[in-house]
Amino acid sequence: MDNSKQKKIKDFLINNGVIIVMFILVIYTGFTSKNFFTANNLMNILMNMSSRLVIALGIAGCVITAGCDLSAGRMIGFGGCIAGVLLQRMDYSGKFFPDMEPLNVFLAVLIVMVICACFGTVTGFFISYLSVPPFIATLAMMEIVYGINMLFTNATPLGGYVKDYTDVASGKFLGINYLIWIAIIVAVITWFIFNMTRHGKYMYAIGGNPQAAEVAGVPVKKTLILIYMKAAAMYGLAGFMLGAKAGGASVALGFGYEMEAIAACTIGGVSVTGGRGRVYSAIIGVAVFELLKVALQYLGMDANMQYIAIGIVIFVAISLDIRKYIAKK
Repeated sequence: MDNSKQKKIKDFLINNGVIIVMFILVIYTGFTSKNFFTANNLMNILMNMSSRLVIALGIAGCVITAGCDLSAGRMIGFGGCIAGVLLQRMDYSGKFFPDMEPLNVFLAVLIVMVICACFGTVTGFFISYLSVPPFIATLAMMEIVYGINMLFTNATPLGGYVKDYTDVASGKFLGINYLIWIAIIVAVITWFIFNMTRHGKYMYAIGGNPQAAEVAGVPVKKTLILIYMKAAAMYGLAGFMLGAKAGGASVALGFGYEMEAIAACTIGGVSVTGGRGRVYSAIIGVAVFELLKVALQYLGMDANMQYIAIGIVIFVAISLDIRKYIAKK
């Protein structure tokens, strides 16, 4: 075997080391634990992946432009709480708005996504027109959204949802849960936006070199606003999905999910240095994370140790991404 082939194999093993190790761990868990390779367990994993994939697809656009979105977790909680107050039963003793009839589920999710998108638009405006770094802008929005949600709900957990809402998590079409279908639809739409629209081309151009993109006529400011607006709408949708699955919501819903989503994107191949990443990158990354968590549970690892394991995976994934960027330069 010549040196070039050896180098390619070595680079492949190093760059995809996290995925390869996770694959080996899953195979080992499957052969040493009962009920791991079952249809029921697979469906549970896919259900857990569904909302996290929607979050990761939203945040992927931000990461591709060499940005980030730390407000995602709090936006998810906000979206879940808005959906909750709009979809409580009339006979529920703790109903937030006692005299308000529960809305149609489709109208409720639309309202949730629009409200969250408005906050994302504000974030995008500060990033694009006032040149506030994405880290700072989204950190500020994280605090603002959390504070508004605390005032809005008075930090009171929500419950007592109408059956139409909880059915979103329990219902099935062609034997597949509705939550999984929602994630599939979002993935298809996101793929179309990334690959078949001007907006997608602009997004990759900005991630590669924002100055060159602007000189080439790319509407950088407008594109960035749309990216953060779209991402926030998807966080709202994820909050809606998580609320339906849990049968309740609180301000703590979605806490910390943004870090996991950024890490999942990076593991799958979305570069934190910008300009690279596909929809399948987010899917692979989210799958790796969910399989890791489930495998560690089946292997009996202490719940607190799982956080350490996930942290190490994030550390390694980001380091490998930076390595690829340096090698490319």
